[in-house]
Amino acid sequence: MSAPLISILDDEPAIRAILSEALTEAGFRTMAFARATEFEAALKRATPDVCLVDLSLPDRDGLSLVHRLALEQGAVVIIVSGRAQVQDRVTGLELGADDYIIKPFDPAEVVARVRARLRSPRAAPSRGETASFVGWTAHFDRYALEDAEGQETPFSHAEGEVLRLFLESPKRLITRAHMQESLGGAAGESFDRAMDVRISRLRTKLREDPKNPRLIKTIYGAGYIFLGDVEWG
Repeated sequence: MSAPLISILDDEPAIRAILSEALTEAGFRTMAFARATEFEAALKRATPDVCLVDLSLPDRDGLSLVHRLALEQGAVVIIVSGRAQVQDRVTGLELGADDYIIKPFDPAEVVARVRARLRSPRAAPSRGETASFVGWTAHFDRYALEDAEGQETPFSHAEGEVLRLFLESPKRLITRAHMQESLGGAAGESFDRAMDVRISRLRTKLREDPKNPRLIKTIYGAGYIFLGDVEWG
């Protein structure tokens, strides 16, 4: 079985070298790119297991690239950036990134974060790739929600992680602490905000009434509960 493939997109040669060396020593395969155009061309030839993406790129806005990777490419996305403001971290997570690492960083921390993402429910699912509930079917193999008429709505990998967590534990309270432990990432304002946004987007895609959602209920001060019956295929 091949070692996981990690793609590195950063315009700083020293950063690419440090990350490539640390990940190779840890047993991963790597590909490194200085420009988004080179990186996107490589995606047509090989599908990485994890993408490490800088936000400050010479030929593309890094945030828009993160959103595309998360929604369309089937990639785990970890932002590695010198932008340390809370709003930058929140925006990156809202757009679908799975984690956010601030420069300067310890290479060992990056390796640990990559390993954590590869151990996440999305990377190693404990159930099948299809779940049916209340007229909906979630296809985790292609990240799409299908309604009873067969119309499909895509969801991002980050949204899919949250959805899978709900569908694997229906009618059970899921606390914020459990979400943080299961999905990874540092606890705090940015994580909480990202979870709120992902749940809001899932409700919209499930055509929930925002004032009285019937499937994903907020238990104020405690967490969330998914109320539908779920059948895995």
